[in-house]
Amino acid sequence: MASEIDETTLETISLLEARLLRIEHHLYGHTTPQNKNTAARSLRELEHRFRKITQDVHVYNELLKIYKSYPDLFHSPNPSEPPSLLSPDAIRAIVLASAASYPATASSLTAINDTPIPDPALSAALVALIPRMKAVEATQLAQNAEIAALRAQSELVLRQWYERGVMGYSNFLAGVEDRMEVVERDIRRIERAQEEV
Repeated sequence: MASEIDETTLETISLLEARLLRIEHHLYGHTTPQNKNTAARSLRELEHRFRKITQDVHVYNELLKIYKSYPDLFHSPNPSEPPSLLSPDAIRAIVLASAASYPATASSLTAINDTPIPDPALSAALVALIPRMKAVEATQLAQNAEIAALRAQSELVLRQWYERGVMGYSNFLAGVEDRMEVVERDIRRIERAQEEV
């Protein structure tokens, strides 16, 4: 009995994954199934992927909201007849309340069907470029390191030039001005002494 339940669980998971893969294929192009370790992990990953699809595709999210609000709309014994649990007035109210979203939903679903599946050759070409892109990235990192070293050297040279050249020259001029003031004072003193005589 336990083995039958396990088999049923695994078959259910594989069917869910097959449906999800079909949806992902319609939305994103070619997808590959992933190997899972346990049934619980498989279910978690399937739920995560399903949540991602409902977040990415607004139409599916809206359909799920309608399903959660009115599950009887989706379960009818005879598809040509409306659900028996709802009265015709209730069905009419539901349809009229959601009437504004029907054209947008229909055009979104049509757009999904009209979206071409990407050419696998383009994806293969992009994958083939990965080694070159990594080499370019390594070159950029090396160039960034070299530029940083050159900036540090430039800063050091500029600081030395400023401290030794500009500041040194300013100090030299300040010393010359001090000596000139001393000389001018001495000259004035001598001139005053000569005038007094």
